[in-house]
Amino acid sequence: MVDFPGSGEGPGWFVVLPDCASAARVSAALRTRKVQEVSHPSGRPWLLGHWSPGAMAVGEAGRTKIAVVGEHAVTADRLTPAADRIRTISDLDGLARGLAGSWHLVASVAGRVRVQGSVTGFRRVFHARLEDTTVAADRADVLAALLDAEVDEQRLAARLLNPCAPHPLAGEPVWRGVGALGIGRYLALDADGRGRPVAWWAPPEPVVPMAEGASALRKALSAAVEVRVRGRDVVSCDLGGLDSTSVCALAARGTAKVIAYTADGLDPLCDDVTWARRTVARLGDVGHHVIAGDQLPMVYEGLRDVDERFDEPCPAMMHPSRCLLIPRLAAAQGSRIHLTGFGGDELLSGSPAHLHTLARTHPRIAWQRLRGFAAQGPWPYREALRQLWDNSSYRTWLGRAGDLLTAVPPPLETPALDWGTPPRLPPWATPDAVAAVRELIRTAARTAEPLAERRGQHIELEAMGNNSRMVRQVGQMASRAGLTLAAPYYDDRVVEAGLAVRPQDRITPWQYKPLIVEAMRGIVPDESLTRHTKDEGSYEAEVGMREQRAELLALCEDSRLARLGLIDAKVLRETCGRPLPPSLPFDALYQTVVCEMWLRTLETATTAVPG
Repeated sequence: MVDFPGSGEGPGWFVVLPDCASAARVSAALRTRKVQEVSHPSGRPWLLGHWSPGAMAVGEAGRTKIAVVGEHAVTADRLTPAADRIRTISDLDGLARGLAGSWHLVASVAGRVRVQGSVTGFRRVFHARLEDTTVAADRADVLAALLDAEVDEQRLAARLLNPCAPHPLAGEPVWRGVGALGIGRYLALDADGRGRPVAWWAPPEPVVPMAEGASALRKALSAAVEVRVRGRDVVSCDLGGLDSTSVCALAARGTAKVIAYTADGLDPLCDDVTWARRTVARLGDVGHHVIAGDQLPMVYEGLRDVDERFDEPCPAMMHPSRCLLIPRLAAAQGSRIHLTGFGGDELLSGSPAHLHTLARTHPRIAWQRLRGFAAQGPWPYREALRQLWDNSSYRTWLGRAGDLLTAVPPPLETPALDWGTPPRLPPWATPDAVAAVRELIRTAARTAEPLAERRGQHIELEAMGNNSRMVRQVGQMASRAGLTLAAPYYDDRVVEAGLAVRPQDRITPWQYKPLIVEAMRGIVPDESLTRHTKDEGSYEAEVGMREQRAELLALCEDSRLARLGLIDAKVLRETCGRPLPPSLPFDALYQTVVCEMWLRTLETATTAVPG
């Protein structure tokens, strides 16, 4: 059983009710938690929960009411005229396509309701059927509490997959009876309390040339940063790779005092600090703090002290102290919003799988790029050509992936031109877990549709969805320090601007993130735009496993995953007791650790209903 998240300091939440009498029981249950409330135009309860001051803007005209919740610059003065023009919930498409920032959009129009989040999943929408009423929320555990739902063991087993569960399984909630909207959909609730997903967004055709695309990205990213910094005295930023450097440079153009933080890695090859100091020297009035590598908490450090309640297993649980160090330092300096570069890799590095389409539309360019990627990989040409000419559907690829769950993982030099990396279950997964996950994948493969027709865009959107869900949970942790974690690269407008650029301009083996380089000319110092390196973190993972081995071994004792029959604790213990073999990537252990930690936090959650 899960209880509601707390109502004090920390992450907020809200529930959306349909405009019908059958929702009265749900609203009555929520009102026992002393929630904030916004009503439908009819007077019935509509939005109930806890949200921070300034996070929600509401406009109303006649039988229409619109609410925007999150990081935005919208006011009631703008929403009220918009509400006056709306006649059906589909009329909200135009408003949704014109808002900068990161937000949930909720509307009540003549007895019908529309609920939508962001296209990447950073702002999620969950739904459940309570008796004869469909209810939506921005947190899955809130609906699970209303349902008194148990953990869905089969879906939890899929979270053991490495590198992650494939679409459409990846984002499924791990609670029985709770569902989630997919990318590009909103939830429509009718006057009888029935709900259905509606497709309203699709990725743009990637036809925009570099010059035009760079200008559009510059405009979108500038607006995304401006939404966060406008009217503030102090803001903080990560300052590491090129993505966070761009965000920091844009923030520095405003009137707020900017405080930048750079974490120095333990890896001798990490050069983030060197580049950050060069950038700060040329940006001017930016405060810069460097955190020495030996001052950073290790990966896996403090596992037994984790008490944060997430609504799904979250990779941040592997190193909570590490995730919270910079937010806490920034909050102590007076910052209430912290800008990050999360999302830039997925959008700006892009996927080589775009070569699959280019081979059919621009074969000469595809062949040139293939040679470059193959040399860097290095990729075996035979396998690269096989993937390039393979026209298998996503359903076929997904079905094959279900057959290979326990096979030897593909080598690191495997080409990346397919629909994705076929996931694997770790060697400590039980036969029952394997069977459960295989059934899920095979069932999904019968009807699954890719996130985009092109393999490259599908992979990019899938990566954005997977990583944004992790960043969403890191943001939840940061809110405990009184800080909003902002990730502008996950904003809808920024994603659209990036995906619209021609892949032959955006993705190349010979230049590092050319789109952001062109977009940031004149904003980021010229020297900083020449960087082509990135710290990838495997060194810290290896050191963390070695130095925190006792923490890992303690998790093997009385394992909750073992109680559910999903893992063999003896095999896991033997694996954690020595260095990981080359065939077993760190991600395989990460997934199991976070699932184990998540189950334990459910047990330690208070049973008293917070006031």
